[in-house]
This record gives sequence, structure tokens and C-alpha cells, in this order.
Amino acid sequence: MDLQLQGKRALVTGASRGIGLAVAAALADEGCALAICARGVETLEKVAAQLRERGAEVFAQAVDVTDHDALVAFVDRSARELGGLDVVVPNASAGAAKTPDQWQRSLDGDLLPLVRLIESATPHLEQQGGGSIVSIGTTNGFDTVRPASPNAYSALKAAVIHHASAQAHVLAKKGIRVNTVSPGPIEFPGGDWEKIRESRREVYDEILARIPVGHYGRPEDVAAAVAYLASPRAAFTNGVNLVVDGGIVTRVQF
Repeated sequence: MDLQLQGKRALVTGASRGIGLAVAAALADEGCALAICARGVETLEKVAAQLRERGAEVFAQAVDVTDHDALVAFVDRSARELGGLDVVVPNASAGAAKTPDQWQRSLDGDLLPLVRLIESATPHLEQQGGGSIVSIGTTNGFDTVRPASPNAYSALKAAVIHHASAQAHVLAKKGIRVNTVSPGPIEFPGGDWEKIRESRREVYDEILARIPVGHYGRPEDVAAAVAYLASPRAAFTNGVNLVVDGGIVTRVQF
């Protein structure tokens, strides 16, 4: 299917590895020009070079999304460098580590960057006549992990899903769609599930046994869902939370 993304301009945060990198690659393959950011300069430059080899125009800048002013400046510069914005993918995350400051880290690294990205990107998307924002949630944001394990990451990702849905209804009149993709267990080099496989094999195997399709997901599985929702092919899809989890969530999605 032609997703009709050729010539679109897309911004992706946290694009140096994992899901963010896969999203950037998928959008590049669909013909998008890209603005990408991550904290590490060296890795980001390597990723930018790889994406250019795929034929994409790429603007890359090292940005810590917890820095409000830097994030807003990155959005504005990206629009200038690319000649506008059509797609925004807030992907960067503070992660699920249970540190003493986990609540502040998740607020600053997951929820507030989404808020700031939507606020700063909206004028640029509106200037193009509309566009698409696809946030990255998690199944932990609406399905309590068993055994129950209260944590900041899940709670703040629930807020991400809620905020995206609320903005979808507000921004639709401006021609801007807002949707969320919520991944289940996704394994990739250097990611949480690879680390769990190496250090807590019993946990890895327990989760694997609960995934109906019989294997962990890949970043590319999530990226395909993001690319579709970002595209004009999904023009009538707004305010949804698309779950990409191999069937591990047990709730019925009416």
C-alpha cells in the first residue's frame, strides 16, 4: 500500500535506537524528510548518516527533551530546515527504571515532552493545512502488570495516552490528527527486554509464555503502525490508541 507519505516532513524524538530509530527508518523508506533528535551526539550522527543512505533528507540535532527551551527550539528549527512539518512522533522516554526520582523523571521525560511538542508543533502543522501527531504509549499504561507493580512509568504513560486523546478532539478542527501507538513487549539490542533476558531469564520466559503469537515484538512492528497512523491513508482515524502487543493484553477492546 502506498501510504502517500512521499515528500512529507516528519519529526521524531528519541530516534537513535529502538522504536524511535525504526520509526525514522520506516518514514524515510516511505519518502519523508526527517528531523531527528536524541541526547547522544555520536550515535545520532551515525543514525543520520544511515538514514541519508536510504535516500532521506535528514536534519539531526542533539536534544534532551526534558529541556523545555531546547525542545521547542528544535521543533522550530526543524520546521525551518525542512520547510515545514507534517508529522510529529514524540517517542523519547525516561524509561521504566525504578529509581528514587522515578516520578519526576517520568513526568519530565514522558508526559511534559508530549505536552510541549504538541504545543510547539501545532502552529507548524496548521500552517501546512494540517498534519498528524503519533505519540508512543505502552500497554502498561492501561493494563496493570501482573503481579501488580505500581510505578511512575506506567502511570505517566497512562497520562500520555489520555492527553493525546484529549488533544485529538481539540486539534481535529485545525486538521491535525492525534493518535497513540501502545507497544507491548518489544525486544531490541540494548533494550529493556534484552537486558531482562540476560539477567532475569525466568521473567523473560514468563512474559514470553503469555504472548499468544509466541515471540517478542520488534521495533519495526511498532514503526509500521506509526507510519500508517501518520499517513493520509489514516485520514479518518483520530484519537485512537492502537495496541501492538502480540495479543498479550487480555482486555476486550470494544
